[in-house]
Amino acid sequence: MRISKKVLWLGAVCVGLWNTSAMAGDATPVVPQERLAFESDTLQTTAQEEKDLLPYLPEVEVIGPTPAVPEQLLKERFAKLEKSIPLRYHKSSHEFVEYFIYKKAEFTKTMMEKMPLYFPLFEKALQKHGLPTELKYLSMIESGLNPTVISHARAGGLWQFMPATGREFGLYQDKYIDERFEPAKATEAACLYLAQLYRIFGDWELALASYNTGPGNVKRAMRRSRGTTFWTIYNVLPRETRSYVPQYVAMNYMMNYGHDHGIYPENTEFPIPNDTIHINGYIDLAAFCQQSDIRFEDLQKLNPQITKTILPEQTRDFVLKVPSVQYTYFVSNRNVIMDSCTRRFLASGLMVAKVDSTKTDSLGRNSAFPYALASVDTGVEDDEHDSETEQVVTSRSSTKTKKSLHTVRRGENLGAIARRYHVSVAELRRWNHIRRNNIQRGQRLVVYKEVKVAAPNTRVVLASYRADEPVANKDRHVRKKYHTVQRGDTLWIISQRYGLEIGQLKKRNRIRGNSIKPGQKLIIST
Repeated sequence: MRISKKVLWLGAVCVGLWNTSAMAGDATPVVPQERLAFESDTLQTTAQEEKDLLPYLPEVEVIGPTPAVPEQLLKERFAKLEKSIPLRYHKSSHEFVEYFIYKKAEFTKTMMEKMPLYFPLFEKALQKHGLPTELKYLSMIESGLNPTVISHARAGGLWQFMPATGREFGLYQDKYIDERFEPAKATEAACLYLAQLYRIFGDWELALASYNTGPGNVKRAMRRSRGTTFWTIYNVLPRETRSYVPQYVAMNYMMNYGHDHGIYPENTEFPIPNDTIHINGYIDLAAFCQQSDIRFEDLQKLNPQITKTILPEQTRDFVLKVPSVQYTYFVSNRNVIMDSCTRRFLASGLMVAKVDSTKTDSLGRNSAFPYALASVDTGVEDDEHDSETEQVVTSRSSTKTKKSLHTVRRGENLGAIARRYHVSVAELRRWNHIRRNNIQRGQRLVVYKEVKVAAPNTRVVLASYRADEPVANKDRHVRKKYHTVQRGDTLWIISQRYGLEIGQLKKRNRIRGNSIKPGQKLIIST
């Protein structure tokens, strides 16, 4: 009987130890498999990027009885850093501090290098909305300060908005533009969302937790645990969310005390000084960069919301940022540059035939085909037919197929060549018997194009190349040309754009001072 009691006692002890071990294992943060559609998801990209970038995906080692960073030191420093958002000491926060120091030092260094690039923008937006400025560290946990990253659940941008949540907070998204990637607009949306979450819970730790897992999950955890603070509902939250707030606390600490642990930035990044131009209509951004002497990588950094290398015909009032260093050159050579990267369409939707779409500028002037009609609306409007001066002639149009050869240059691919000649990739492959998309430098490709041939007895409208060209036909009808003032336009910018003197522009429009308003129509030529 005594032996039986001893056996039972030993068994109870073993069960107790087993349960204790299992409870300790629950504290290890892992990523949940299912997440709410409206949450602000955290970043997950390729396997290598997960290893190199994201601190919260791998498991964190539990600190021992003698941690490398003293507990008392962290408590004192957390208290010094604490402002509006509580920075409570917790074993999990301690683990993440040591994790960022010893296992993810490279990630910590990268965050230090990117701080000057985004923090001024974050701080300005947070102050505007009356939010704690220390919320700026949240984006490091969300995206690693990568403005174009997309998670496995399709959350994107610096603040990891789901598509539906992004639209709810005013972030436009289509095939060519995704404003979740635009730092200023995404930060504005994040401020609105965080303010909304704080109004719901009245507690910043709960607001941060709900930013990660959604307010619904946090409310359910509060009902299940009957807790009212993050730490009282900690054990019933999803595992990832348990580690989310401690990660935020640890990242706040590292950005302020990382130097004390031997981590320093090496290649600090700063914003590229930039100016803006307004785009209305189609533009080939690769050709624009080539002609403007702008590095395409710089244009991408300034405009991360552009997801393609072009903007489509329906683009209206898009503000394109360009490096200030090249802006003066662009203004001086605007017509030539826009010749190379825009194309224009007739009112019927048909594009006027021309040798290359990169030969028409934003005013519709074309050096290779001087009588091509204009297309891209850059704020220029005409009285009737969107043309500068019109001439009515009688002719009959027909089409003729023309064969030409293209020699593949270094860096070209079938897609780029197809866009250049306004044909499809499938047609290029069929004409040249190409099974896959592999082409080589120096290879000659056959391209077929339909060229319009004019014949008598059809009415055709042609656009003159120069407004001041000698009138060869007495029947030519001259019409006024207008410019609609866009946001950011000044008299100087408009005068440079059309090659006019400011005095001449003011005289034509009877402007006394220098003030103009968006939507105002100015006479450019008469």
